[in-house]
Amino acid sequence: MARRGERLSVLCLGAHSDDIEIGAGGTILRLIADGVLLDVHWCVLSAPGIRAGEANASAVAFLEGAAKSNIELAEFEDSYFPSQSREIKQWLNAVRERVSPDVIFTHARDDSHQDHREVNRLTTNVFRNHFVLEYEIPKWDGDLMQHNTYMPLPSKIMDRKTELLLEHFGTQRSKDWFDELTFKGLARLRGMECRAEERFAEAFTNRKLALTIG
Repeated sequence: MARRGERLSVLCLGAHSDDIEIGAGGTILRLIADGVLLDVHWCVLSAPGIRAGEANASAVAFLEGAAKSNIELAEFEDSYFPSQSREIKQWLNAVRERVSPDVIFTHARDDSHQDHREVNRLTTNVFRNHFVLEYEIPKWDGDLMQHNTYMPLPSKIMDRKTELLLEHFGTQRSKDWFDELTFKGLARLRGMECRAEERFAEAFTNRKLALTIG
């Protein structure tokens, strides 16, 4: 997406306070570590109460070293995004007025969680002329899918991603899937699929790509 010293504008969209970190956190950490000058607009659509503090602290940690960052937290009602579609679209329209990203990270179209699917649907509706990468969230539903785009992760980046997730999201640690084995296990599988040099990777789906020659 960019080389060392080049600028890259990124919009990260997550339904809930840990989604971006789980789905694309390693990619963000690697781009920063590799010297890409990241300008990141980080948006969490549902982060009420204590989860707002977790979301903000985690985003700050993941974005340490970025050239520029802006964090926006909304309070749409968790688990009811489809019924709030009009309001969420208006919110995203306002984001579009302020941001023109080179790449957007958002939820996968076929995610089993209704909030995730709605964010994907509205992302592709509002941002029609952008490079969009859909990330995955492991969960009880067993909805992991085939992807076509990968970001290999050095072991130290994978360790850092896991460390930050466990450090910042205390409200989620009671969930039996929210642990180091889940995050590293999935990344190891994706690393196998793309033959990552250090074994780990994050996987994405890209549905539309415009090529330029010059």
